[in-house]
Order: sequence, then C-alpha cells, then structure tokens
Amino acid sequence: MANEHVSAYTCQQVTTFFPGMEAAVLQRVIATHWDTAMARLQACIDKVTMWPQGQFNYLNSSQYCQYLYFLSNTIWREDRSEEALGVATRLFLLNKALNGIDLFYEIALPEVFFIGHSVGIVLAKATYGNYLVLYQNSTVGKNHGVAPVLGEGAILYPNSAIVGRCRIGDNTTVSQGTGVINRDTPGNCMVFAGTAGELTVKPSKRRLIDDFFRL
Repeated sequence: MANEHVSAYTCQQVTTFFPGMEAAVLQRVIATHWDTAMARLQACIDKVTMWPQGQFNYLNSSQYCQYLYFLSNTIWREDRSEEALGVATRLFLLNKALNGIDLFYEIALPEVFFIGHSVGIVLAKATYGNYLVLYQNSTVGKNHGVAPVLGEGAILYPNSAIVGRCRIGDNTTVSQGTGVINRDTPGNCMVFAGTAGELTVKPSKRRLIDDFFRL
C-alpha cells in the first residue's frame, strides 16, 4: 500500500474509533509530520533482521504498532498545539485499542526497537537504550515515581518486568516471568527468577540481540 493510502487508512481508523475531530484537521496534522515519522519508522524496520529492508507492511501488526508510536511521538515532538496533541492522543488510543499496548506518545523509545507481540505491554516514561526488544505482557514501570534506566540491547521476554530504581546494564536479557524491582544488573547477562524473591544472574554466552537486529 502506498504511503498516501496508509495515511488515509489510519485516518479512517481514527475517525471510526474516536470521532469528534474534523477529518481535515486530522489529515493535515498527519500529513505535516508524515515524512519525518516514516523516515524514523523505516530506519527502525531496516535494522530488524526478520523484516525485509525498505518495506513497511501495514498488515504486520508489530510493524503497525511501531508505526503508530513513531507517528504519534513525531507529532508530539514537533508540534505542541492543541490540534496536534489531539491527533497524537487519538493515535495513542488507536494503538492501545488495536494492539493492546500502553505506549504513550511522550515516551522516548529508542530509534531502533522491536516488538515481538504487543498485547499487554505497558511502558512508563523511563530511559531506554537502543536495540530494545519487547515481548507480550512485559512491563517497564515506576516505583514511588522513580523510573528504571535501561542500557543498550535490553531484551524483555513475556511476562517480565523492570520496575523502580533499576540500572539495567547493556545486553541484559530478562527471562520469561522474571521481575527486576529496584535492582541493578551488570550487563551481558541473563536474569532469572530465583528463590525467596531473589534473582539469579548468569553471564550471557553470546550477544542475543544479534538474533534480532542488523548490527
């Protein structure tokens, strides 16, 4: 689908799910920020090994999820007018409705990231390093207002969480069902749930993000 048709497709979805904004305003705001958002999206897609370079498949739900984030975030970064924020909000809500992800447009995700399955992902305004991998039901959250800092190459497998005062070293993999709460990780490691709430941290045998990204 050509870019102009993707834009029209998105506008139709927004007006169907969240009526109340004039179609002309919605179309104008999206068109104004379209090129920047699509350049960011394509640069991200081109780094993901399982996705063909130079292509955007709007029927790939993971790609469409990331597209809605880049579009809403680009609008918010470049235009804080009431109309623009209204469009960004609707795109955020559309992403939540379609893909089950809570990813607010003000959150600064890295320029390269990969969402395996979006359902149940909840992300706070934390610090995210590049080459981030997220799977279903993963959470990055604050504790008493304090947000984690994630280094480059963090991987969150299904049902994992990083919450609170955490400094996650580069190339940390959080295994399925593991919660890292107010803890640091050294990097180049795999984190597993231990006994009595403790964590088991093992050195990584290799860099797992090589499976996900063209580096």
